[in-house]
Amino acid sequence: MQSKEHIHWKKKWYNIIFGADTKLGRQFDIVLLIAIFISVLVVMADSVDGIHQKFSFQLDVLEWFFTIIFTLEYFIRVIISPQKRKYILSFWGMIDLLSTLPAYLALFFHGPQFLLVIRIFRLLRIFRILRLTSFQNEAKQLINALRASGAKIIVFFGTIISVAIMIGTIMYIIEDNNPGFSSIPQAIYWAIVTITTVGYGDITPQSSLGQFLSAVLMIVGYAIIAVPTGIISVEFSKKIERKTLCKYCQIKVIDENAIFCSNCGKVIHN
Repeated sequence: MQSKEHIHWKKKWYNIIFGADTKLGRQFDIVLLIAIFISVLVVMADSVDGIHQKFSFQLDVLEWFFTIIFTLEYFIRVIISPQKRKYILSFWGMIDLLSTLPAYLALFFHGPQFLLVIRIFRLLRIFRILRLTSFQNEAKQLINALRASGAKIIVFFGTIISVAIMIGTIMYIIEDNNPGFSSIPQAIYWAIVTITTVGYGDITPQSSLGQFLSAVLMIVGYAIIAVPTGIISVEFSKKIERKTLCKYCQIKVIDENAIFCSNCGKVIHN
């Protein structure tokens, strides 16, 4: 059995670390965000050769200072959380953990320390701290629209992959003497780059037929780009329209935040 003092201590620190409604909680979150921002700048600065050569020791000290701070913070969050498993497996719990692991992996492998920039995702807490709930609501609407259009997007990408494989194979046959198209996978890579209108220019067709096919594919690529945008936009507009319709009289409500319908007077949002 936990003593009342222990429960009170955990509840107090839970309100400070997980909450942003109290003065101490807001101050803790603001200090944490500043520390996250500085730690990301340190990681980016360490990747610059000139800065790394001059300030390697200082940057390493700063990186480990922030890593230890964030590690302690993560364990404290786990300890005071009433639902430890839920927090550990949550989005924020995974981000908090992944923001410290690369530093320890860097002790055994070269390079993972630069993955510490994942800490930048922790800055998203600023929406909660500054009570920017409208941004959160808009983000939820966008996520719901993406989920609703998920099946259509999967079909779309499946079609694009099939077209890229087919065109790449045809181009491999056409450009038989072109060293750039040395294999079907290489030709598929060219097809994907062309469809997406990136056009690196590292592989180019030399034959007239190949150039003609390339021109057609580039034109098709511009049309293809608009397809997923249109799918998501339609679903997004449907979500908004459903939200602004009264479920009783089916009259469009001008203010989507309204509680009562202006036509029938019934409760719109429970």
